Amino acid sequence: MKNLICCLAILSFGLLGVSSVYAVEDFYHVGPGDVVEISVWKDESLSRSLIIPPDGMLSFPLIGDINVTNLTVADIRQTVTKRISEFVPDATVTVMLSEINSLRAYVIGKVNDPGVYQIGMDTSVMQILAMAGGLNPFASEGSIHILPTRESENF
Repeated sequence: MKNLICCLAILSFGLLGVSSVYAVEDFYHVGPGDVVEISVWKDESLSRSLIIPPDGMLSFPLIGDINVTNLTVADIRQTVTKRISEFVPDATVTVMLSEINSLRAYVIGKVNDPGVYQIGMDTSVMQILAMAGGLNPFASEGSIHILPTRESENF
């Protein structure tokens, strides 16, 4: 039984081990459940903290719905700036990613508590194994497989 395999399917598109030289906003595509803060400088009525819904459509004052599917924070900033400039000339728009909730790790195999786990940008494989309650007695420590996958094109 020691030859049984423990698999970790990690939906992080190689985000584990990404150098901190790059900002998350430079490459991370927002996904459902993520929280973005959008604000227009000197206009409190145009400041919102928004949770990205499953359909990827954000609603923002003056400009209506914005499809943020497969967009980075920089892309969202550019889109909002362009669309709001019709109403607020020379607007300074800030878009910040305040919470990443769309990253998940799926742990299957010979662990004590297999399942889906919410992870962050810097979550390590060891931390994910700890979330899953560690290996059970039938697991083979030398046969752990990590399978990076894409749940959708949000990554």
